[in-house]
Amino acid sequence: MMNNHTMVRNFVLWGFSHLQEFQVLLFLFILLVYVLIILGNLSIITITYLDSRLHSPMYFFLCNFSLMEMLVTSTVVPRLLADLLSTHKTISLAECLTQSFFYFSLGSTDFLILTAMAFDRYIAICRPLHYPTIMSNQVCIRLVVACWVVGFFSIISPTIQKSRLWFCGPNVIDHFFCDSAPLLKLSCSETHHIERMDFFLSLLFVLTTLLLILISYIFIMASVLRISSSSGRQKAFSTCASHLTVVVLGYGSSIFIYVRPSKGHSTDFNKVVALLTSVVTPFLNPFIFTFRNDKVKEVIEDIVKKILSRDSGALR
Repeated sequence: MMNNHTMVRNFVLWGFSHLQEFQVLLFLFILLVYVLIILGNLSIITITYLDSRLHSPMYFFLCNFSLMEMLVTSTVVPRLLADLLSTHKTISLAECLTQSFFYFSLGSTDFLILTAMAFDRYIAICRPLHYPTIMSNQVCIRLVVACWVVGFFSIISPTIQKSRLWFCGPNVIDHFFCDSAPLLKLSCSETHHIERMDFFLSLLFVLTTLLLILISYIFIMASVLRISSSSGRQKAFSTCASHLTVVVLGYGSSIFIYVRPSKGHSTDFNKVVALLTSVVTPFLNPFIFTFRNDKVKEVIEDIVKKILSRDSGALR
């Protein structure tokens, strides 16, 4: 049936090619933000590992979330940076599907870890006496492994199905990475079943996990409001504030892009929102988790004091 068509196995990532005069400026901005993302998230992992005050389930999940943020960003940004300075923006179908697989599997794992973090806060505030037993080291490790396994295995089937599609031109992907909808738009095969599967997975990983997080926080709110002292209520709320802020930022953009039928997509606006999701949000997250978390701020202040006292001692 496809014999009369030329098979397309290489694509062009259009990205921000229409902003030709801003390519270098965009490159410098995204490179700076990317470096700060890596440094910021690595800092969270390092201080959690080094300071015993942060050796708890909450910060174990935070370290895994920081690792996810670095990995998700790294599936997209290095390629974007190379394309901004290159006239050769081609990508093979195999490379395209590989990037897409890791972006969506890591992104799905990200949502699951955010859900595990909400569950951890629910147990800590609503069942504090049982917290050490329920959230043991073994349970935390199993939860994180389950997040990774479910996130990766769920994306295997749609990726295999996309690899079997026919592409017979045009070959320009109107995005800066191999997002699913722009790629499927180029196929000359029937793609409705894959679009439905993508939409179902978006509902599952975005809306279902968001619902679980909201249910956790409804119970948390009910427990916090029963605390008699205002200082106790404030302390309980402060442990959840950073997580809630990240949930709002992460879920807001993902719902806009993925949890709606593909025909409603505005590609140019989606590219801007996707850039915010993959670059700006991971950049903000380390600041949110440090500046809105008293214990992390305390640890950072102690580390800075030690460094300054060591430097002043060396100058004497």
